[in-house]
Amino acid sequence: MTLFVTRPVRPTRLIRLAGLALGLGLWSLSAQAEALHARYGVSLLGLPLGTAALDGEVAGQAYKIAINARLTGIASLVSSSKGAAVASGAFLRGLIVPSAYANTSANATQTRTVRVAMSGGSVKGVDISPPIDPSPERVPLTDAHTRNIVDPLSAMIMPVPGTEPIMGPAACNRTIPVYDGFTRFDVTLTYIGQRQVKAKGYAGPVSVCAVRYTPIAGHRNRKPVQFMAQNKDIEVWLAPVGANRVLVPFRISMATLIGHLNIEAEEFSAAAKAAP
Repeated sequence: MTLFVTRPVRPTRLIRLAGLALGLGLWSLSAQAEALHARYGVSLLGLPLGTAALDGEVAGQAYKIAINARLTGIASLVSSSKGAAVASGAFLRGLIVPSAYANTSANATQTRTVRVAMSGGSVKGVDISPPIDPSPERVPLTDAHTRNIVDPLSAMIMPVPGTEPIMGPAACNRTIPVYDGFTRFDVTLTYIGQRQVKAKGYAGPVSVCAVRYTPIAGHRNRKPVQFMAQNKDIEVWLAPVGANRVLVPFRISMATLIGHLNIEAEEFSAAAKAAP
């Protein structure tokens, strides 16, 4: 599951798209421990494609987050694709420091699992099973590309630092370095306005960000990569999460090679966790 497709879009990759499309940002911590739950509907060309469920938990200086995605409806009749990912880590000086990330995607013929171990913002180990076939076409990935990064799932919640309004330019304006186990890319967000939304558990404003994708390493310079690097039709809408000065995606909209993809919250809620 990844937001920016670097290969032709197939059912399994759309599931990956639906899940890790949510991988945009960093997380800062307040004193209030909270649990987040969101359920997203996924559609392609206006037709229902599947669902993605997101659950997160913050306790003290630690966090854990998980996402599951699968095809539904007519799409499930032609493919059994599904995917899941989990990530965990801690907070340091108001920023998220991931420690572990795992992503599994499956269809009728193959299951692939990616595991990444991290420390201090740098990758310490990667296991991909079955391995991705080596290719001389891939832009070389060096050790430098795996430092000062966040994994796609840990990167899904964005802080609004200081005393700036939580709804406004500070919600969006940032560049996020992402590493998913085999590719390194930047996600750049730019504020373009606000909207009002409504879903089960939340009704209120969202900050609307334009998104640009910049491939860095590990990818192959083929048509899908070139398309996404030039794609100006990507937006993410960010909604606030409870008492923390953080935002998570409420909606993601983007053009792909086979049509327009929308991922939008049908449920969106955050609740304070009771003390044990």
